[in-house]
Amino acid sequence: MKKAYPVILTQGKEHIIVYIPDFEINTQGKDIPDAIEMARDAIGIVGIDMEDERETLPTPSPLSSISPSSPSDIVTLVDVDFAEYRRKNDLRAVRKNCTIPSWLSYEAEKAGINFSAVLTAALKQELHIPATS
Repeated sequence: MKKAYPVILTQGKEHIIVYIPDFEINTQGKDIPDAIEMARDAIGIVGIDMEDERETLPTPSPLSSISPSSPSDIVTLVDVDFAEYRRKNDLRAVRKNCTIPSWLSYEAEKAGINFSAVLTAALKQELHIPATS
């Protein structure tokens, strides 16, 4: 699910400070492109954590409702594809138990098959997720 959230960029002494009002979080970057990437990362981290906790993601505020503190602040949008972010960044392994026929387990073990790799590949194929993800 892709959403675009407003952010406020403020020039600090050494960094661009980013405030993300809908999540009430801050981050920073060394320049504007880095600050936007850090904002995307911060939104992604908090967003997938909220999803894992079964919390509802905030609805993006309209850009027109965001008031900068200073005339030099930049108000812009940062888009985040939460499903894509999760695929790229949530790399922790989870244990899943499954049941297969004994004879199949025997043959697979004898052939040196990596059960986790085969299950991962099969799930990606079934879910139409590119093998490179």
